[in-house]
Amino acid sequence: MAVISAFMQDAPELLRPLSVDAAYDRSHTAALADTDVGPVGLEIETHLVGLEDVAARVSWPRVEEMTGILTAIPLQSKVTVEPGGQLELSCPPAPDIVTATRSLLEETREVRLTLEQLGLGVAYVGADPLRRPERVNPRPRYRAMEQHFRATGVGGAGAVMMNSTAALQVNLEAGPRRRWAERVAHAHRIGPTMLAIAANSPWLSGQPTGWKSARQRAWGTLDARICGPIPGCGAGAPGATDPAEAWARYAMRAPVTFVQGRGDDVQAVSRSVSFEDWARGDVRLGDRVPTACDLDTHLTTLFPPVRLRGYLELRYLDVTAPWWWPAIAAVVTTLMDDPVAADAAAEATERTAPLWTEAARDGLGNHLLAQSAARCLAVAAQRAQAEYCSAIADLADLVESGRCPGDLLAQRIAQIGPEAAFEELANA
Repeated sequence: MAVISAFMQDAPELLRPLSVDAAYDRSHTAALADTDVGPVGLEIETHLVGLEDVAARVSWPRVEEMTGILTAIPLQSKVTVEPGGQLELSCPPAPDIVTATRSLLEETREVRLTLEQLGLGVAYVGADPLRRPERVNPRPRYRAMEQHFRATGVGGAGAVMMNSTAALQVNLEAGPRRRWAERVAHAHRIGPTMLAIAANSPWLSGQPTGWKSARQRAWGTLDARICGPIPGCGAGAPGATDPAEAWARYAMRAPVTFVQGRGDDVQAVSRSVSFEDWARGDVRLGDRVPTACDLDTHLTTLFPPVRLRGYLELRYLDVTAPWWWPAIAAVVTTLMDDPVAADAAAEATERTAPLWTEAARDGLGNHLLAQSAARCLAVAAQRAQAEYCSAIADLADLVESGRCPGDLLAQRIAQIGPEAAFEELANA
């Protein structure tokens, strides 16, 4: 993807004190790049499972052994491990969605075969339906985030978000500057409908949640200043709204999660302090003023459903089984990048654009979301590349029945229980 080069500076420059105006300008510059539409990047998270005991978290020494082996495989995708041991594969930008999904499917199969030899599996589900949230990754950043969430009163939701959720992320180019406002608004507009279609996390920690997407519920429970939609960028925002300006305001007003100290020392911020307050000098964190390096780190702790990183990160999709996620990724990309499909989707989702909570809780049980989902899939089926016709048709059949992937999981759990169902997922 087109990544902004504003951060390509010498180390001394990154460590100089940063004023409010300079921080705003840096955030604004980093938001979006003037590009053509076309390239696609995909990131997929899965829950790492020990096949000999699916109810236990995989220990960190075992995770380290696994990552060492995976890094020796000539993968194009970047391999990372999330706080709860979730395994993430991030494929490099591809020229189109067909190439991106084909590449990531091949690499996830290769990774799965390697993990089987280590007695490990991965579960494609939006929230861990069996195990309680528990951090296994000792990275100081994650420890500090955990401490910040506890200190600010959202420790439970923070633990779920960090340790028990897994998403499919679709990364798309920002497009030409003249279209930024509408393109970013459209990414938000289709969000609730696509969330309802992809919802795949009805259980959490061994219990039914009553929500179709417990993953999105966790994100929605956290501070909206770091996890909510970017004010001014959603559907219905004034046409003249500059999303880069909206992102810069969002970044400046968002609370700082932690401060980098010397070496590996990371200090959690135990109260709500905006980056703007820190840069203005109203508060001193880490007994100092912020630098450009601090701002760059701060931007990585912001998790709106559509994040601006020079390109668009669409972060609102539960991960689903390989049977479903390529079609879901293709639908999202088509509704965003194909002008005819985008216009039709804008009309179809006009009434559902604000229904984030309803999408996560009720999914396709909400009649407005069911209608918009059916219309969007019909449009995508006509406009997507031929390779996806069959997969999108299968997804449309599921939606027509009023179900999402999570409903199939809930049905299976009702039949054999959460542990047996989780074991099936890990061995699939």
